[in-house]
Amino acid sequence: MAGEVEMSFWGHLDALRSVLLRIAVVLTAGVVACFCFIPDIFDSVVLAPCRSDFFLYRFLDSLGAVFPYLPRELDGPMEVELINIRLASQFFINISLSLWMAFLIAFPYIIYEVWRFISPALYYNEQRSVRRVFIGGTAMFYLGCLLGYTVVFPLTLRFLYTFRISAEVTNQLSLDSYMDNFLMLIFMMGVVFELPLVAVLLSRLGILTRGFFTTYRRHAIVALLVLAAIITPSSDPFTLMAVFIPVYLLWEMSALLVRPDRKSEAEPA
Repeated sequence: MAGEVEMSFWGHLDALRSVLLRIAVVLTAGVVACFCFIPDIFDSVVLAPCRSDFFLYRFLDSLGAVFPYLPRELDGPMEVELINIRLASQFFINISLSLWMAFLIAFPYIIYEVWRFISPALYYNEQRSVRRVFIGGTAMFYLGCLLGYTVVFPLTLRFLYTFRISAEVTNQLSLDSYMDNFLMLIFMMGVVFELPLVAVLLSRLGILTRGFFTTYRRHAIVALLVLAAIITPSSDPFTLMAVFIPVYLLWEMSALLVRPDRKSEAEPA
């Protein structure tokens, strides 16, 4: 049952301000804590895809020994040298990375605060459904970020850094460019993995049904292939499929989670 105590507009506004204040305090504490450990995190985690001993590269090397026709960009040694061309870049990257790390760690707490704010307006059965959606959405966000870090970003980095339009041109990668792509691809994959969450919420609102996924499945395959090609601008099908398959599975998962069409439910078997 929805909350029995009716709050005024200003009461809701005051509650929202309290939620935002608590989130800001937790994020600030997280930024300060992460700032102290960023040098170690940067060397062991952020720069790990720059080295040949990254576990994905070792797997691709072993795969290349079995399948010699694997694209040459995907196996062999991998050493990326980063250069800093701006005076304050390393300091500001330390701050921005601390912020992103704090957000990543505090994400479940942020979701919890959002849940506390909206739950009084929901009935009991709605609270149970939305609670499961939030928990599942949090797990999917972390799973997407993990896939972005372990697969999408390393494959993109390896292909683009080793690609040569001419042997006379040497690649030099700036620290700013590396970090922009690192953060963008990882968090973009985290957002993409929220597709089932969005589908379930739209289904609960009566906007989306399973028939939509059946009708537009072919269109979705083409659109997701284009999205995968944009995320990983590589010429080989291996890299493309490494991104397309998980995203397409998200589409099919969303189709299973939404409500079926009422018409199809009414039709006899």
